[in-house]
Amino acid sequence: MSKEKDDKLNQKTAAQKVTKFGSFVAGGLAACIAVTVTNPIELVKTRMQLQGELSASAQRIYKNPLQGMAVIFRNEGIKGLQKGLVAAYIYQICLNGSRLGFYEPIRGVLNSTFYPDQESHKVQSVAINVISGASSGIIGAVLGSPLFLVKTRLQSYSESIKIGEQTHYRGVYDGLKTIFQKEGFVGLYRGIDAAILRTGAGSSVQLPIYNTAKRILLKNDIMEEGTGLHLVASTISGIGVGIVMNPWDVILTRIYNQKGDLYKGPVDCFIKTVRIEGVTALYKGFEAQLFRIAPHTIMCLTFMEQTMKLVYSVENKIFGYD
Repeated sequence: MSKEKDDKLNQKTAAQKVTKFGSFVAGGLAACIAVTVTNPIELVKTRMQLQGELSASAQRIYKNPLQGMAVIFRNEGIKGLQKGLVAAYIYQICLNGSRLGFYEPIRGVLNSTFYPDQESHKVQSVAINVISGASSGIIGAVLGSPLFLVKTRLQSYSESIKIGEQTHYRGVYDGLKTIFQKEGFVGLYRGIDAAILRTGAGSSVQLPIYNTAKRILLKNDIMEEGTGLHLVASTISGIGVGIVMNPWDVILTRIYNQKGDLYKGPVDCFIKTVRIEGVTALYKGFEAQLFRIAPHTIMCLTFMEQTMKLVYSVENKIFGYD
């Protein structure tokens, strides 16, 4: 690889120059664009994960993502396919704004701490990248947990086909208000331990895989910097996230959707699910998971490259980076 290309590869990017707030805005905006497209698949995934809950034999109403979306459209219309979208927007701003906004700052601090003699943005430590990804994701999961709770219940509710426990809210505000009135502030954070496990698992591999894939493709002259590279790296990252996160996602969905105390926590949910439904139940909705998370990750990370440049250009006018 030429020196010019190596310098280009290692130079500071816009993502490493913008402020933490700017990174948060760019990450949240990119995620909202992506979730608009993928929310119907997320809806199907949620219901696939809940069908047959704690039952050794149950009818599969939702057989795959496309058939599931067709069933929902036939019974609930186009509006039904976008249930929970507003909650998803706010959650994505919290989660991905944090995941994408705090990743580089955390990585920079850790690199500077453990590799003080090297430029922090040039260090590529797998362990530090994984820790940074998990930490930034957990921050987002904690901030957005009440929204994911409401989103799950909004998406699982159906007047025509009842899957799992049913809780009816008129919207995001009604959901948050109802939970707070009945269970207090603690109720809004029901299942936060499961959320941390799920998001930590997914976040620990998302950006590290994405950045590693980009670097390998560039370093070996397989692809050049650009949209194509972002799409390929995002696809690889999305598949990795889906494989790692799905078991924790099933557990989180069920804990969030319960109205009572069917599960005492993520470990109890894990044990009951495997004992009654078998280990394969942990991968319920996996087709929908990949069908959702692959394009979501692709769009999110690809748009992030653009939104980060947009935020950088705005901040550059204010702070004069160049």
